[in-house]
Amino acid sequence: MQNDSVPVDYLGLALTEEGRARALSYNGSQKSTFEHQCQGWGAAYMVLGPFGLRVSTQMDPVTKNVLSYTIGAWEDWNEMIIWMDDRPRPTGHALHTQAGFTLGHWEGNALVARTTHVKAGFIRKTGVPLTDNASIDWRFYRHGDVLTVLMVATDPVYLVEPEIISKSFRLSRTPLDYRQECVPSFEGREPGEKVPHYLPGQNPFVEEFGKLYHLPLDAVLGNRETLYPEYRKKIRDSYVPPPPCTQSCGQAGNFVLQP
Repeated sequence: MQNDSVPVDYLGLALTEEGRARALSYNGSQKSTFEHQCQGWGAAYMVLGPFGLRVSTQMDPVTKNVLSYTIGAWEDWNEMIIWMDDRPRPTGHALHTQAGFTLGHWEGNALVARTTHVKAGFIRKTGVPLTDNASIDWRFYRHGDVLTVLMVATDPVYLVEPEIISKSFRLSRTPLDYRQECVPSFEGREPGEKVPHYLPGQNPFVEEFGKLYHLPLDAVLGNRETLYPEYRKKIRDSYVPPPPCTQSCGQAGNFVLQP
């Protein structure tokens, strides 16, 4: 489960100390500043965002071979081009963009791709960071009208182990179009004001998620040990489930009885 409605929820992540410190310094109000409103999200947002996928094919006019597949842009996400023509990957000093550079090939019925040259950004909307040294491996499987996308993000700086997410999309008979232009506007902060952030040890939301779900702080803060089934055995005798939700269940991360 990824719960972007809770400021500090790093379940399912294995963060380095640097990654955890950077994530805890993030303040969601950063998105209210003019320079960040239309900054957009990186390649990983394909499986993290709330939108569908618009996929198109580009053909070589002479050979009729597939040159690339393009996953169309959304309002806050740039399009991704998956090159299929075996072109060389750019050097490490080449331009890094939000979408990155992606090469793909077929392995049986699965489209396999790898994205590099991404801008430094986030792996989650709650401020968990990703550096420009990160790479993302993809697998696209289609089963009838269902397309399953598997993402494996690796970052030598902020992730001890890869972040793995899968998401399935059902074919829509109605064309999708999310290309509404992003226009910055006043959201309470004037240009030139300081960028909202938290100093070390001052994030007020560190214990919120753990208290709500009765989870140890180690699990909430993305420690490596908590990824594995053995961790459940470790806390089995001390864990007390929270009361079940009784109203507005499932909305904005509301899965338990709110105090």
